[in-house]
Formats: sequence, structure tokens, C-alpha cells
Amino acid sequence: MSELIKTEEAPPEEIGTRLRMVRQIYGLTQRELARRAGVTNGAISLIEQNRVSPSISSLKKILDGIPLSLADFFTLNFSPSDNVFFTAAELTEISFGDNISYRMVGRRIAGRALQMLHETYQPGADTGEAMLRHTGEECGVIISGCLAVTVGSSEKTLYPGDAYYFRSDIPHRFRNPGDTPCILVSANSPPSF
Repeated sequence: MSELIKTEEAPPEEIGTRLRMVRQIYGLTQRELARRAGVTNGAISLIEQNRVSPSISSLKKILDGIPLSLADFFTLNFSPSDNVFFTAAELTEISFGDNISYRMVGRRIAGRALQMLHETYQPGADTGEAMLRHTGEECGVIISGCLAVTVGSSEKTLYPGDAYYFRSDIPHRFRNPGDTPCILVSANSPPSF
């Protein structure tokens, strides 16, 4: 282990700390990671204590046991400011009048590839006669109430436990024909807002 790794993200003295955090995130013991990587348990321990700095090839061999690429190892952000969990109060409200509420999960996360919403449609709420259309795919599961979903020339009223999944470039519309609020959880990718 003579070749030192030098990067801005993780100087040699931090590689062990980073390895320990990654190992724990993946739920591996030192012994299990050593077994998977074909190295000794002592080697993993010394690296994690920042007593030894592995060569690139040694680190790659260890990361192959996770599996995790070198690039991902050095770019994973362990900052406590990264939100993983959100309380109901932390969901971003995106309202469309008094009748439709979209509460978005993780709106401020940079580079989101997915948009997840907690939606509420009041009785009679309608996204409008002009059909929606955008790139990507979307899906949802009805939690309570009912929702009439129109996709192209097909329409179906969905009830609790029912779901939908379609390409978003097909014109679509949502409306609540019931007399109680409809609540659902939906996702679309890529995010449309």
C-alpha cells in the first residue's frame, strides 16, 4: 500500500474515515468487507483508523467488495445538511387554487431525477379541460377518496389502493368526481416542477 491517493474531496488522512462511513452505510462489518474484497480484516481496520493510506489499486479492490466505484467513493456527500427525511411540515406546498394541493418531497435537492408529491384534490377539483402533457413518466396510488384519471382517450375512476402509470407525453387530466377529498401519492420522472 505504497501509492497514496490525493484528492480535494478526501485527503489521505480522511480516506479511512470515508471508508468506515461507506462500509456502515452499506451495512457491512469490517470482517464481511475484508472477506468480500479478499483482504485481511487488519488491513480494513488500519485504513479506517487512518493509520495506513491504501494505493489506488488496493482501495479499488476493497470498494469492489461493496461494490462501489472509486468515483462514487470520492463524491458521496456525507454532509449532515443533506436531507434524507422530511416531516410533513417540510414538504413544499405547490397550490393550484383552493381545490388542488401538491406537497413536494425534497424540492430543494439539487439534480433531482424524481419528483414525488402528496396530492389532495377537493371534491369537484379538476386540472382543467386543457390536457396536461410533458416529458417523462408518472405514476400514483390513491390513498383515500376517488380520482378520475384521463390518459389519451381512456378514462377510469380510481379508488383507494388503485394506481396509475403512464408516459407523460400522452395528454392527461385528473379530476375528483367524488364528494370527499381525494388524497394520493404520485411520482414523475424527470421532475416537471
